[in-house]
Amino acid sequence: MSRTPMKLILTQEVSGLGTPGDVVDVAAGYGRNYLIPRGFAIHWTRGAEKQVDLIKRARSVREIRTLEDAQAAAGQLQRLKVRIKVRAGENGRLFGSVGPADIAAAVKSAGGPELDRRRIEVPDPIKTTGSHNVKVRLHPEVSAAVAIEIQAG
Repeated sequence: MSRTPMKLILTQEVSGLGTPGDVVDVAAGYGRNYLIPRGFAIHWTRGAEKQVDLIKRARSVREIRTLEDAQAAAGQLQRLKVRIKVRAGENGRLFGSVGPADIAAAVKSAGGPELDRRRIEVPDPIKTTGSHNVKVRLHPEVSAAVAIEIQAG
C-alpha cells in the first residue's frame, strides 16, 4: 500500500483540516474516498492553484472581516434567545433531528447574524426537546456558544 500524501485544494471548510482555498496534504484514501466525492476538495494542479485566489477572494467577501467584528457577533449570539418549534412525541423525542441548517435559520429569524451552517458545530444530533448548546466558529480565534430552546410545536 502506498502511503504517499495527496495534495488537494479545499473548496469548503473541513473541521480540523482547513478553510476554502487552503492547500493541504492528506492521506490518499481520505482525499479520494471522502473529500473529493463530497466536493470538499479538488486535486491540486498549477492551474487549480490560480483558482485558490478566486476562492479566497470569495471567502473574504462572506467572512466576518476582523477579530472585532467576530467578537461583536459572538456577544450578539450569546444574548440571543433562539427557539425552534418542531414536531415531537409525548416523551419529548423529536421526529427527526435539528441540524445546523435549522439552527442557522432560527438564529436569523431571532434577529441574529446570518451564519454559515458549516460553521455551526453540533456535537450530537439534537433529538429531544429542551435546552441545548451549540458552538459557532465565527473567526479562527473566536467561537460563540449559542443556547437553543427546542419546543414541541
